[in-house]
Amino acid sequence: MIEAWQRIFPGEETVGRDLLARWSQPHRRYHTPEHLALMLRVIDEHARLADDPDAVRLAAWFHDAVYEVFAADNEERSAALAETTLAALGCSPRRAAEVARLVRLTAGHAVEPGDRNGALLADADLAILASDKADYDRYAEAVRAEYAAVPDDVFRPGRAAILRNLADLPEIFRIVPARAEWTARARVNLEAEIATLLGAR
Repeated sequence: MIEAWQRIFPGEETVGRDLLARWSQPHRRYHTPEHLALMLRVIDEHARLADDPDAVRLAAWFHDAVYEVFAADNEERSAALAETTLAALGCSPRRAAEVARLVRLTAGHAVEPGDRNGALLADADLAILASDKADYDRYAEAVRAEYAAVPDDVFRPGRAAILRNLADLPEIFRIVPARAEWTARARVNLEAEIATLLGAR
């Protein structure tokens, strides 16, 4: 994956490898290089839809660079890391600020109308929801593994509430051309996991 980083910063390895090391921390089960790779594939496939595709790619690299399971400020700390790191790499202040803004957006995926960069990043981050059943089930298992310290009687209703909020969104996906199909598949997956969570004993 370092090649994907170097397409933005040719010849630069140190920061890219540091980011990959962060994504590979042993406490992670879903927020891993595989999640990053899926996001980058979606962004690359639909790069023409963004106003600044490289800013979106960089936001993907940084958006979970700081990830502690029970921390409430992961996105803010990741955004701060992006700002300082990109400045050190000679990135323009405008692009560094845009990357940081996009990273913060992933805290709730609230995308304003006309925000093409934000829409593509949010769609890429949520793309796993529209995957086939086997991949979705692996995703759900990985999320549960990340929260292994949380008892089932706490995890199940909490997770179900998060999924219900996603399932009830008017639009889960905002800009990818197949957003209607993605949304339909995502709702099937979300409803199935909700039923499993709330039906589990």
